[in-house]
Amino acid sequence: MADKTLDAKGLNCPLPILRAKKALKEMTAGQILAIEATDPGSAKDFESFCAQTGNKMVKASENGDVFYYEIEKC
Repeated sequence: MADKTLDAKGLNCPLPILRAKKALKEMTAGQILAIEATDPGSAKDFESFCAQTGNKMVKASENGDVFYYEIEKC
């Protein structure tokens, strides 16, 4: 279950990443950020973001044109 939710639907790169970065900054290690996005490139963007920041992608899924991610702050 997510500790915080970010609605990034309708936003294009780099805004979903920037908003996620800001949200994660306010969270503590072990907490989960859930993100909903509609940018088709967000899957690759969030994968790279996690690799660069050391945070963990817990879940990545797609439902129609909405992409759903859960990132654990490390």
